[in-house]
Amino acid sequence: MAQVSMTVRMDSGIKAAFDALCAQFGMSANAAMNIFANAVVRQRRIPFEIKAAPEDNSLQALDAFWALRAEAQKNGLQDMTLDEINEEIRLAREERQTKMVR
Repeated sequence: MAQVSMTVRMDSGIKAAFDALCAQFGMSANAAMNIFANAVVRQRRIPFEIKAAPEDNSLQALDAFWALRAEAQKNGLQDMTLDEINEEIRLAREERQTKMVR
């Protein structure tokens, strides 16, 4: 089958990120586009999801979440209702305002 060229316009930042992710997948951007186009035509839908491993900052955020959760549990705060949390915030703001006025 004869091959043709296709031009795709996209934001330069997206292109750079796409190229980097394709490299992580072990393929070129051209190969990824061919795989995608073949699958779309064959299945007549957007057929699949390709994901990269979470970036380091995602893992750091998850670690921070678990650390905060452990701290809340240690302090007996893990079962607070939304109303109780909002009241804690209100009291903290009130205390901060009082200190600022002094």
